Amino acid sequence: MASRRCRARFWSKSLKILQAMAGAPHGGAETAFVDMCLALHESGEQVEVVTRPNPLRVTQLEKAGLKVHELRFGNTLDVYTSFRMKKIITNFQPHIVQTWMSRAAQKTPRWNASMKIPRYIVVSRLGGYYKVKHFRQSDYFTTITPDIKRFLTDNAVVSDKVRHINNFAETETVMRSLDRKTFDTPDNAPLLLSLGRLHESKAFDTLMKALVSVPGVYLWIAGEGPQREELEKLRDDLGLEGRVRFLGWRDDRAALFQAADICVFPSRYEPFGTVFVQSWAQKTPLITTDADGPRQYVKDCEDGLVVPVDDVAAMTGSIRRLVDDKALCSVLAANGYKRYKNEFTKEQSVRSYLDFYYDVLDREGLVSVV
Repeated sequence: MASRRCRARFWSKSLKILQAMAGAPHGGAETAFVDMCLALHESGEQVEVVTRPNPLRVTQLEKAGLKVHELRFGNTLDVYTSFRMKKIITNFQPHIVQTWMSRAAQKTPRWNASMKIPRYIVVSRLGGYYKVKHFRQSDYFTTITPDIKRFLTDNAVVSDKVRHINNFAETETVMRSLDRKTFDTPDNAPLLLSLGRLHESKAFDTLMKALVSVPGVYLWIAGEGPQREELEKLRDDLGLEGRVRFLGWRDDRAALFQAADICVFPSRYEPFGTVFVQSWAQKTPLITTDADGPRQYVKDCEDGLVVPVDDVAAMTGSIRRLVDDKALCSVLAANGYKRYKNEFTKEQSVRSYLDFYYDVLDREGLVSVV
């Protein structure tokens, strides 16, 4: 495959890329979506975005100079979204339409000659084990783990049409450190940080149960979601109201990591899990479970501590171990940072996506390459 540098000699203009996602109000995939749209825009590509109305997401994208189209992305009865998607594509005339998750893929039309515009390619990005039937209109696929690629090929998707590309961990510059007193946390107390949607799959309940047996340790949970009231009640029932803080959804991830001593990622179900990469990027010692995503990347006792899903005793033991062993914390943080630099930077991810875009355009005869 020719490199992008070689292609650039024969492709004098930037790629036109339409990024489409329905998405929940908050979540890891939604954060990764915004990060990738901004990264491609910063790299000089022409990017437009289609997403559900969301004040935080839309404002962030528009502030960076991207054109954003807001659509409902409703159920099968929502024909308006499909109609508008076709109009947006016709007006923008992208080279690539990249969809995120299944709803956007279902609402995105495959190119046909009756549209009277140059052909475009639909690339669907899968961050989970979605039903393949929802991607009938997709031409090519990217997956965020090797196992999701295996899942697609096991379900009759041609291997040559799928590429595994890692998520990246954006490491924004910290302009001002976060004062622990903002969340009533002592400066000298061991502080755990956990991030994610407040949902059963994230297992914050298991983490809080583990914290009961580690006195003096504080926990910040950054995120929003349907389980907030339930988790707050559990915190109080466990007698942790003095040590557990729910911070809500945050856009200062790096500052949170730098304020904490240890990152804990307790998920029950996690196809990938960008949080563990963010922890590596910020040189924060990591504890994670052996959920699907982390299990494929994190090496126990080398760049993180790995415990079984929903094992309260093992989680407690790992927290105690890192609180008591600063040398091990330093080793895990240093090795994790090396993994981040070698595998998960923004530059690597953007380059991989652009290489794949050019590759599929070349295969389909839509860009000249020698």
